[in-house]
Amino acid sequence: MKGSFITFEGCEGVGKTTQVERLKRYLEESGQRAMFLREPGGTVISEKIREMLLSKENDKMNGKCEALLYSAARAQLLGEVVAPALEEGTIVICDRFTDSTFAYQGAARGLGMDFIDQLNKLTCGEIVPDVTIFLDMPPRKAFERKGGADKNDRLECQGVEFHEKVYEGYKEVARRYPERFVCVDASKDVGGVWQDVIEVLRKRTSVK
Repeated sequence: MKGSFITFEGCEGVGKTTQVERLKRYLEESGQRAMFLREPGGTVISEKIREMLLSKENDKMNGKCEALLYSAARAQLLGEVVAPALEEGTIVICDRFTDSTFAYQGAARGLGMDFIDQLNKLTCGEIVPDVTIFLDMPPRKAFERKGGADKNDRLECQGVEFHEKVYEGYKEVARRYPERFVCVDASKDVGGVWQDVIEVLRKRTSVK
């Protein structure tokens, strides 16, 4: 692959959207070719799966169904968008990727990291992020800063204990994949977090 693949991860309310938007402005202003995506989503099919996953109407959805639906959306996004863009030399930035499945379904839903690892390998093949920025903040603090959970988001409304398991899942990912998974202190002010993010990306990817 010729382009760089960058993913952002974190619990709800840690400021991923803010940092991704800041990176988008930075790359546009500096004339660097980039593509910004979100998971699940990014294609017509993947967005339809997103609606199904986040809808509060689907409160009986079990963990394995969740994991498989996320993987289905991801497979479509990779084949239709990500792989061709990387081959063309584009910098691809994705808000969430496989590590979310480790944290939410593997850890919080109890499916286990090994099951998710096999599922991710089946879905992604050799496509692995060059670097993953994990905005590190415990969920209680993040929800406090955010002003509470989004009542229209099925996963956000799972409760603090669920999100604490998500956080521990991310910590396990950090232990398993230290070569690409970089923890950034998200409790700093927006500018401080940004400086840490751009420093990592300049060192580890084709971002200039």
